[in-house]
Amino acid sequence: MADLLVVGSVALDTVETPFGKVREVLGGAATYFSYAASFFTPVHLVGVVGEDFPEEHLRLLKDRGVDLAGLQVARGRTFRWTGQYGYDLNEARTLDTQLNVFADFRPAVTADLRGVPFLFLANIDPEIQLDVLRQMRARPRLVALDTMNFWIQGKRQALLRVLAEVDVVTINDGEARQLAQEPNLVKAARAIAAMGPKTVVVKRGEYGALMIADGSFFIVPAYPLESVYDPTGAGDTFAGGFMGHLAAQDRVDGATMRRALVYGSVMASFTVEDFSLNRLIRLAPAEISERFAEFQDLMRLPV
Repeated sequence: MADLLVVGSVALDTVETPFGKVREVLGGAATYFSYAASFFTPVHLVGVVGEDFPEEHLRLLKDRGVDLAGLQVARGRTFRWTGQYGYDLNEARTLDTQLNVFADFRPAVTADLRGVPFLFLANIDPEIQLDVLRQMRARPRLVALDTMNFWIQGKRQALLRVLAEVDVVTINDGEARQLAQEPNLVKAARAIAAMGPKTVVVKRGEYGALMIADGSFFIVPAYPLESVYDPTGAGDTFAGGFMGHLAAQDRVDGATMRRALVYGSVMASFTVEDFSLNRLIRLAPAEISERFAEFQDLMRLPV
């Protein structure tokens, strides 16, 4: 088992879906990622919150064993995001973004974390992602990053620079097409792999996930759910399950990567069953094992 470091956002979210609305609940890419990954391996979170960040949220993460020594508390208000989903839950409509203290976030990786072997650069400015990578004492065994359309459009060259230095990129299907400038998803994944990452993971929401590694494709379906309340954070939780399993096994071979993709889908399937982290808070390790087995049945062909 190896330690895992995540650098990214911790936020307060206001979310409305056809099934309800919540105000200023715990959110942020690094939050979802670290909580999901903590079911598998020790996790260290580097991020920033404001003075108004609720103590109960800090306790929640600490109780899961997430190391918050790298979480800065800055003067000002915490990053806030407001979003709305229609009956098509694959895409959120952003109503308001208040970066607040996150606008000036400059991660400082402490000396004791600079040798962590597994690193996940959550969805932040690619220049900051590259700076974090430069702070590591030695190159981690596995470096993965996530990104989004905002950076693809606004900081493409910086994103290409950091992509050239990572092992894995996680990205949704629309962003993959945008980054590769290619409408065909298979060709887009291959084009992104040619930019540097040996492994490209394309998150496809209700259609599952696609991975290309060393030129070979592997596809995982989405778990068939009857109750989907809130997809916020599903992609980050997916990445947490994926990276958490790899770090727990301390292996990055092809078979382990494929199992990790399934564990990512397992964790995402739980997240969408309730708002914020509510379903993950109620989650028991036995449920993860049970749903992993169900995924295996979904993918098994009769002989």
